[in-house]
Amino acid sequence: MSVGTVTLLLLILIAYNDRFREVVSRRVVANPSAEIANAGYQLRSVAHAVATTARKQTIGHEPLVVFAAAAAVLTFFMLRT
Repeated sequence: MSVGTVTLLLLILIAYNDRFREVVSRRVVANPSAEIANAGYQLRSVAHAVATTARKQTIGHEPLVVFAAAAAVLTFFMLRT
């Protein structure tokens, strides 16, 4: 449902905003393979930043992380049955 919402929002922005439409068309129409490669690089960069931040936060809050992991496992088993 959220993917549909984001898609709808992008379509509305493209329809009503000339500047946004120009930016999207430049990125998609100009060289799609390069843009896909660039998006992959940016996604890896964001994933690395999130992982690094999560690792640093985990070190400072070990008891809370253990509690959250146990809660996630228990929730998983509860929803499985």
